[in-house]
Amino acid sequence: MVDENPTPETQPEVAAETVQPIVKVDPPESRFLFVDVAAMRAKQLRRGARPRLDGYGDPAAELSPTHPLKAERIAMEEVRQGLVAFDIPDPKAEPGGEQ
Repeated sequence: MVDENPTPETQPEVAAETVQPIVKVDPPESRFLFVDVAAMRAKQLRRGARPRLDGYGDPAAELSPTHPLKAERIAMEEVRQGLVAFDIPDPKAEPGGEQ
């Protein structure tokens, strides 16, 4: 016999979603770096990442799912606002690591 109404003791535990605070960074100064960072973020958004923009999902806000924006536009605005962290590798570093 299968218990159709599971009690809290019989329900599987679901991991609580942890929300980490977003640390704002300065946007890239180079247009080319800006495009690269925004393209990588757009790929994350298309694969299911949640937008980091304030007000996204608020019906009163300009950026809302009732008027959806393309992932590329959301990514560019996130990079412009400094919500996407990026790392520039050292050009003097040897490819393949140190030995």
